[in-house]
Amino acid sequence: MNEAPDAQVPDRPPPPRAYRWAVLVVISLAMFGNYYVYDTISPIADLLKSQLGFSDSNIGMLNAIYSLPNIIMVLIGGIIIDRIGVRRATMIFGILCFAGAAITAMTGKLAIMATGRLVFGLGAESLIVAVTTALARWFKGKELSFAFGVNLTIARLGSYLALRSPTWAKAAFENWQLPLLISVAVGTLCIIGPLIYWVMEKRAVKRYAMGQAGETDKISFSELFGMGRSYWLVVLLCVTFYSAIFPFQTFAIKFFQEAHGATREYGGDLSAMITLFAMICTPLFGYLVDRVGKRSLFMMCGSLILVPVYLMMAYTDVHLRVPMAMMGIAFSLVPAVMWPSVAYIVDEKRLGTAFGLMTMIQNIGLAGFNLMIGWANDFSGASAANPGGYSLGMWIFSVSGFLGFFFAYLLRRAETGPNAHGLETITVTRSK
Repeated sequence: MNEAPDAQVPDRPPPPRAYRWAVLVVISLAMFGNYYVYDTISPIADLLKSQLGFSDSNIGMLNAIYSLPNIIMVLIGGIIIDRIGVRRATMIFGILCFAGAAITAMTGKLAIMATGRLVFGLGAESLIVAVTTALARWFKGKELSFAFGVNLTIARLGSYLALRSPTWAKAAFENWQLPLLISVAVGTLCIIGPLIYWVMEKRAVKRYAMGQAGETDKISFSELFGMGRSYWLVVLLCVTFYSAIFPFQTFAIKFFQEAHGATREYGGDLSAMITLFAMICTPLFGYLVDRVGKRSLFMMCGSLILVPVYLMMAYTDVHLRVPMAMMGIAFSLVPAVMWPSVAYIVDEKRLGTAFGLMTMIQNIGLAGFNLMIGWANDFSGASAANPGGYSLGMWIFSVSGFLGFFFAYLLRRAETGPNAHGLETITVTRSK
């Protein structure tokens, strides 16, 4: 974890448990700001349409273009993290996040807003990779899944507040720009968190015996794409699962308004339910998995829960809180297990690269699905006058959810076979 190999001193004690958790909270502040800025588009989708004349394809593009640079950038970012260390990487990527949020809020011109989202995307996913890599190094062999869960809870608090901003910042929603200016203020945490983390890690290097250095050997592409069957099944689960969640949230509030007659405030509350469930349940699931193992089985169960929710919203009169609660449980369970599992499959020196490659492929899916759903809504004429136009998009999400379950099933088979990595068997007791 330290920046230079010679900084490791075996005679020193390991970092105290309280210090590790303080590091987690501090570095998670950057994730909080990151998630808030990302989720500011959905609550203003109807304002972008009514005040700026944007189509659903335009709105989908604002989130799709966030993902496009990450098709390459997060892989490069993962290698950069392995090379220069977490503290330098988080600072660089955090500055890009803040700059992107500021550019997006400058003007209502689509090209400028798209540029801002692109710059934000350049930093945001790589920042997540850097934070994930840091947590893997501070907590591997300890409460890793629980630590990831707490990190995601703090991060998703940012999403929750952004999605519920039509309620707590109702006055700002008279105009499309004011909510984005609020996101710029919150985005300063993307710089503040890494700055405090920098200080804490440097202090830890001097006082405690730290993990392996950030520097790695040169990485060849044959090694890059030869990380094993289980790793690639986790990656495929990642891209299909998240493609059924985040692109839905891009249009969720508008969907609830136009297909179910909800107000913007109620639509925001419904969309935020996913995040609220995840904030509460993700660390609980992480704590459970640390103690019982069965990681791929948990991923199967979480993926299966997601499959029916979209068709329930499209074709039944069941209260919307039911499918949203189901989605929230799935969104709590799968990420709580999926990301920490990579640390058991891939060598520590390749973690930044492994997380980067995984996030790269995830962003291919997110970019494609945001564009696809925007196109599907426009193609089907989805609107308040034609709520049935949203059904095509709901079917696309359902298929993606089923594919996630299928890949989780294949992972379960692989991890109960002779070449398993311990995803089903490794358990962790409470550490000091």
